[in-house]
Parts: sequence; structure tokens; C-alpha cells
Amino acid sequence: MTATSANKAVDTPIGDSMTRGVLGGLAGGIVFGMLMQMMGMIPMVAMMVGSESVAVGWLVHLAISAFIGITFAVLFRERIASIGAGVGYGVGYGVVWWVLGALIAMPAKLGMPIFAINSTSLQSLMGHMIFGAILGGAVAALARR
Repeated sequence: MTATSANKAVDTPIGDSMTRGVLGGLAGGIVFGMLMQMMGMIPMVAMMVGSESVAVGWLVHLAISAFIGITFAVLFRERIASIGAGVGYGVGYGVVWWVLGALIAMPAKLGMPIFAINSTSLQSLMGHMIFGAILGGAVAALARR
């Protein structure tokens, strides 16, 4: 494989989308993580991997954020024609991950009731929507460069 063909493999639309997704996911994850930190929720994220460390919670949260960013950018790469569309799809995707993560996966893993709607879960919904808006806006903005 020549250097030119290796570069072409990295520069594929999927590869570009994945890079934008990681960056957008981390941008949204940092903002959402700061909100979670203020609410004292980061140690609960760490509990998903058997820890209560804030540092571990941040690492897990940012890894999940990057993964969600990648899946978003790959799934919606052909639909995001503007920053507004990116934000809209991102907010919707944030809601999907609120259901999958905050209402199902996390409570199930931690032995809590699933689908519990209360003030904490509604704050989480707002955080996931903010995350999605930042993710979608960032992915769209990076695609325009």
C-alpha cells in the first residue's frame, strides 16, 4: 500500500464523518459533563464501571460522548445540510440517548428502576438535548469547512 492509497483510506467520507463525530461528541460531552458535575452526577457515571471516582466518571462520560458522536455523524452524514439541521437532528438524537442511557441502561446497570421520570431524569433530558444540539451543530459546522 502506498502512502497515497493509505491517505485515501483515511480521507473517506465515513472517516471524515467519524472524526467530526468524535470532535462534536467531545464538545457536547464537555458541556454536558460540566452540568453533570454541578449536579454531582459524575460519580454515578463512574459506578457503571465499578468506581466512584470523579476522574473515572469523566473518562467514561467522554468515551460515551465520543461514541455517540461517531454514530450520529455516520448515521446522519447525508442529512445534515446546514447547522440548523445538525442542531435539530442532534437534539432528537440526544432524546433517543436519554431514553437508552438515562432511562434504561444506567438504571438497569445500577439496580435502579428503569423509565423513572422525576426531576433528576428531566434535568438529564435537558442535558441530553443540550449535548445533542452542540454535537449536531459542531458536526455540521465541521462538515462545512
